[in-house]
Amino acid sequence: MGGKLGINGLGRIGKILLWRQAAQRNFDEIVVNLGRAAGTSLNDVAYYIGRDSTYGSLAKYLYGFKDHAAITDIDDNSGTMTINGVKVTVLRKTRNPKDIGWKDRGVEVVLDTSGAFVDPVKPPDDPKGALCGHFEAGAKKVILSAPFKIKDKSKSMPDDAVTVVMGVNEHDYNPARHRLISAASCTTTCLAHMFKPLINKIGPKKILTASMATVHASTGTQEVLDRLAKSGDKDLRKNRSIFNNIILTTTGAADTLALVIPEMSQIGFIAESVRVPTTTGSLVILVVNIQEDHERILIDRDYLNGIYKEAASSSPQRLVVYSDEQNVSSDIIAMPHAAVIIEGHETHTRTAEITFDAANLTGVKKEALASLTDSMVRIPLTQAVIYGWYDNEMGSYVNVLTMLTQMIADDYGL
Repeated sequence: MGGKLGINGLGRIGKILLWRQAAQRNFDEIVVNLGRAAGTSLNDVAYYIGRDSTYGSLAKYLYGFKDHAAITDIDDNSGTMTINGVKVTVLRKTRNPKDIGWKDRGVEVVLDTSGAFVDPVKPPDDPKGALCGHFEAGAKKVILSAPFKIKDKSKSMPDDAVTVVMGVNEHDYNPARHRLISAASCTTTCLAHMFKPLINKIGPKKILTASMATVHASTGTQEVLDRLAKSGDKDLRKNRSIFNNIILTTTGAADTLALVIPEMSQIGFIAESVRVPTTTGSLVILVVNIQEDHERILIDRDYLNGIYKEAASSSPQRLVVYSDEQNVSSDIIAMPHAAVIIEGHETHTRTAEITFDAANLTGVKKEALASLTDSMVRIPLTQAVIYGWYDNEMGSYVNVLTMLTQMIADDYGL
C-alpha cells in the first residue's frame, strides 16, 4: 500500500469503488467526501457501506463466509473507520469540490463519482461547483466516472483532458499532459471492447454501418414511483416508475466511443438505450453491416466468434470474456474483470447482395460511370448481430475503473 486516494460521492459507483479499493488495499488511506451529514452518526454511513441489496454484504465480498467484521474502529468525532485494514476518512461538510480540502488531507489523486460535476471547462469558482474545483482543493489528478459533458458548445475539450477505456486506448493517457481523465461510461466500456476486436481484424473500411441498443438496468436517476416532472424536464419518461416499466431513453455511447476508438469516425453509427426493471446486469445488442470480400473466408457466425475467442485469450487483463453458455443477466453480475461477456451462442449473421445505382455515387468521375454497361451494382453484404453482457456496476465498470485508477496512481508515483 502507499499514498492516499480521494473519492467524491458515495452513490452506486462510489460505494462499490470503495469496496474494490478496500479489497485491493492499494492505498494507505481512502478519503471519501459525502459533502453532507448522513443519518445520525458515522455508524449510519458504515451501515450503508457495509450492505448492498444487489451484491450482498461487504463482509462476504471481502472474506466469503469467514466470520470477520468488514468495518471496525468507527469514530464519529474524527470521521474515520477501518475497512479491511485500510483507514477510511469520511468528510461531511462541503459539496463544492474547491472547498473539500484535498491538500490538507494529503490527497492528490481524486475520483469524482458524484455525477454532479462532468464539465471539464467550467471554471473552478462556479458557485454550483465544478470538476476543476478539485484542483483548487489540492488534487493533481482527477478521474471522472462518467463521460465529459461540455455545456457551452462554443468551447472545445481542454488539452489536459482525455477519455480512457482500459484495454482499448490507455496509451492515449500522457501523465505529463493530462490531469483530467474520464473513464467514459459503463455502456461505452462494454461497447469499446466489442468493437475494438472487429476493427482490428476486419478494418473500419469494411464495416459500413453499425447500430447498438443497450438493454440497461435501472439507475439511481430513475424514480421508484411515478413523480411529477420538475420545471424544465424534457424527458418525462424518467419520472415514471422503473419498477413496472420498460423505459426508452438516450445514451451518449456513440459520441464517447469515437473518443477512444478514432476509427469510429469512418463508420456510420447510432446508439439507443432501453431501461428495464433490474438492479444491475445489462446487455449491448450490436448490429454491424460488413462488406464481404470474395477473396477471403465468408464472414459468418464461426468467423465472428473466433475473433472474440482470440480477443479473450489474448487479453492479459481478461477484460473480454467469451461464453458459449446460455446466460441470463443475473449470471454475469460481479463477474471479475470482464468489461464484456460475449454471448457466442446468440451470434447471428445473414449474407446477401444489395443492389444500388452507381450513378448516385458521389466522388466518381463521369467517365468511369460512362464505361459501365450497367449502372446497377451488386455488393455482397453481411449483417451480423452480436450480444455482449456487462455488469454496469461492479463486474464491468468499477473493475475497469479500478485498473485505470491504479495505472494513473502508478504513473504519478503513488
